[in-house]
Amino acid sequence: MFESSFIITIINGHISSSNMFGKTILCIIFVLLLAITYSIFIGSVDLRSSFFPMLLPPSSSAANATCASPLRVYMYDLPRRFNVGMIDRQSPDDLPVTSDNLPPWPKNWGLKQQHSVEYWLMASLLHGGDGEEREAVRVLDPETAEAFFVPFFSSLSFNTHGHTMTDPATEIDHQLQIDLLDILRKSKYWQRSGGRDHVIPMTHPNAFRFLREQVNASILIVADFGRYSRSMSNLTKDVVSPYVHVVESFADDDIPDPFENRTTLLFFRGNTVRKDEGIVRAKLAKILVGYNDVLYERSLATTKSIHESTQGMRSSKFCLHPAGDTPSSCRLFDAIVSHCVPVIVSDRIELPFEVEIDYSQFSVFFSVKEAIQPGYMVDQLRKIPKEKWMEMWRHLKNISPHYEFQYPPKKEDAANMLWRQVKHKLPNVELAIHRQKRLKVPDWWGRRRRR
Repeated sequence: MFESSFIITIINGHISSSNMFGKTILCIIFVLLLAITYSIFIGSVDLRSSFFPMLLPPSSSAANATCASPLRVYMYDLPRRFNVGMIDRQSPDDLPVTSDNLPPWPKNWGLKQQHSVEYWLMASLLHGGDGEEREAVRVLDPETAEAFFVPFFSSLSFNTHGHTMTDPATEIDHQLQIDLLDILRKSKYWQRSGGRDHVIPMTHPNAFRFLREQVNASILIVADFGRYSRSMSNLTKDVVSPYVHVVESFADDDIPDPFENRTTLLFFRGNTVRKDEGIVRAKLAKILVGYNDVLYERSLATTKSIHESTQGMRSSKFCLHPAGDTPSSCRLFDAIVSHCVPVIVSDRIELPFEVEIDYSQFSVFFSVKEAIQPGYMVDQLRKIPKEKWMEMWRHLKNISPHYEFQYPPKKEDAANMLWRQVKHKLPNVELAIHRQKRLKVPDWWGRRRRR
C-alpha cells in the first residue's frame, strides 16, 4: 500500500514537473513572439530580408554609392566667340577648347573676376583628373548625359561688349544671344526637355539680358534673384552661386589669438551709392560715424583699394555686407575667405550651398530696419562674447575652401559644390519633363493655384 502510494506520488510529481516545464517553455515562446512582433512593428527587425528579399529597398550603402557617382554632363562645343574667345582673341574661332589650350583667367581683370563663375564651371569639365574627386564629369556622348552645360560666358559678354548698355558694341552681346538660341533650338536634346536639363550660368545681373526669358526653363546659375521675375528664376529650379572673391584668401591665418589681434570691430570699404535695396549703404554711412573701432569708407574698386580691403578684412572681427544694387555682392565672399565674420544686412538675400551649409554658424544677420537704428547693430556686435566669435571664426576657416574657384578643380571647392547643387535639381527636372509629355492642358496646376 505504501509502495503504491509512493509510486503514485512520484508519477504525480513527474506530471506536475512536466506541466511546469511545459508552461515555462510556453511562456518563453510567448515572450519571444511578443518581442519579435514588437520589433517588426517598430522596424528594428525586417523579416523580408530572409523571406522576401526582392521587397527590400536599396541598401543605404548602395544608395550612397549612387548619390556619390559624378554627374554626367555633356558640354556643347560652341565656337570660341561664345566663351574663351573673349579672353584669348588670337586663336581661331573654330578651334575646340581643351584643357591644353584653355587660356588662364587674366589676373589684372579686377571686378570682372567676381562674375567669372561661367569660366570655372567650363574649366572644371575640361579637366581630365580623377573622377572620384569630382561632382561632375564631362561625357562626349549626349545620350549618356544627365545634364547639359551651355558654355556661353554671358556675364563676360555683357562686361566686354558694351556694359554701358548704350554702346553700339552692345549689339555684339545681343547677336551672341540670338546665335546661341538658334544653336540650342536645333538641338534635339534641347527640344526633348524644353531646355529644362540644360545648365546656363548668368551671375551678372545683366547677363543674357536681351533674351533671358527664352531660357527660363533651364537651370540657371545665378548670384541672386534681384533682377529676375519669379517666373524667370527661382529657388526651385535654379542654383545660387557665390561670387568669385577678389581679395586674396587668408591662407596662413594661424595667429594664437585672432580675436585680440583683429582690432577693428566692424569693417566696410566700397561704394556707398547704390540703387534699390542698396540705398541702405548711404544710411549706414551716417549712423556708423563716431566709433573708434568701426571703419566705414567709400571707395571704388581699384587694385590699390582691393589690397586695402584685403588688409582691412584680415584685421577686423566683423565685416559688413549690406545689399548692393541687388541683394548680394562679392563682399560677402571676400569676408568669408578673409575669415572675417560676415554681418549681413539684406532682407532678400539668398545664399549659396544653403542646403548643406548653415550660415548662422559663422554669420550675423540684421534686417534693414534693425541695421538703420542708430547704435543698435554696433551694440549687438559688442555683446557677442569672445568664445562665440572664436567659434564662428573656426567655422569660417573650415568652410572657406567651399568658396574657392580654381583650376585644376579640387574636391569640395566652389565648382564641385555647384555641380552638386545642380544634381539636387534634377529630380524636379525629370518630373517636369515626364508631366509635359502627357499633359493635355499645359500648366493647369499653376492656373488652378492662381484662382
